[in-house]
Amino acid sequence: MIRNHSAGLARLVEVGTALRATGLRVMARERPGRIKLPGKVDVAALSKPEIYDRWNAAIRAADITANVIPMYDVIGRDYWSGGGITVESVSEALDRFGGADVEIHINSPGGDMFEGIGIYNRLQQYPGKITVKVFGLAASAASVIAMASDEILMGPASFIMIHNCWVVAVGNRHDFRETADFLEPFDAAMVGVYAARTGSDPAEIAAWMDAETYMNGQQAKERGFADGLFGEDAVTIDEEAGASAMAGNAVRKVELNLCKSMTRAQARDLIAKVKGTPGAAPNLAPAMPGAGDLSWLGAAAELTASLRS
Repeated sequence: MIRNHSAGLARLVEVGTALRATGLRVMARERPGRIKLPGKVDVAALSKPEIYDRWNAAIRAADITANVIPMYDVIGRDYWSGGGITVESVSEALDRFGGADVEIHINSPGGDMFEGIGIYNRLQQYPGKITVKVFGLAASAASVIAMASDEILMGPASFIMIHNCWVVAVGNRHDFRETADFLEPFDAAMVGVYAARTGSDPAEIAAWMDAETYMNGQQAKERGFADGLFGEDAVTIDEEAGASAMAGNAVRKVELNLCKSMTRAQARDLIAKVKGTPGAAPNLAPAMPGAGDLSWLGAAAELTASLRS
C-alpha cells in the first residue's frame, strides 16, 4: 500500500527535485553523511547535543515478534561506533519481509535528518502495514520516520520530539545566510509531513517545531502524532545496552560541541589527538578509530568548554 501522505511526500519530492537541479544531493544513498553547499560551508543536519541527555537508551520492547525493525540507535551512519540506522539497513530488512506486516520499534535521539527523510520515503513505498511503536523517544529525524507508518503506538513514558532542522556548520556571514535559505524548505517539508500524518494545523505544527516540542503519549495522541498507547508491561530495560549507548553519547556530544567552532573533520581529528593512541573499546564497534578507552572524555569535555567560552 502507498500511504496517504501525498502532501508531505510531494513536498519532499519537490525539495529533492529542486536540490538535484542545483547539483546538491540529500538522500542517504547519494551522499557521504554531509552536504556541500554551493559556497564553502559543509552542513550536517544532526540532533542537538542536549537531546542525548534526555535519551534513555536502555528502554527496549519486552517481546520481540516476527518482522520487527529495531531502531534503538542514532539515525544515519555513526562514525564512532560504525552502527546507526540507515536507508540501506532498513531496505534490507523490508526486502526480507517481502510485503508482510512490519513493526518498527523506535527509541532514538534522531541524528541525520537527511537520512531520516530517505528512510521515510523508503517506508512510504512498502506494500505491507507498518506499525511504529515508540519505546522511550522518537526525536528529530526519528519522528519523521514514524510519520511513514499506518499506525503509531506509544508507551506511557514515551515521547515524540519535533523541531526545526538543526545543523552544525562553519563559514562566514554569507555562508550562513546561504545555509539558512538552504534549510528553510526542509523545515517546510517536515511541517507538510507532520500535517499530512496528524491532521493538525500546519501553522501550529511550525510553532511546535520552533519551540522544540516534546510530546508524551497522551499529548501526541491528542495532536494526531499517535494513534494509541500501550502498557508498561510492553517495555523492558536493557542496562548493558544503555551503558554502551551512554559511552557513545559522550563522544558524540564532545564532537557536536566542537563543531560549533570548527569543521566536523577537524573536530574528529582533535578528539583523536586528545584521546591519544587510537583503539576501539569492546562495547563500541572496533572498526572506527578513536572509539576506544573513554577515560579521556573528561579532558575532552574541558577542552570543549574552553573553546565554547
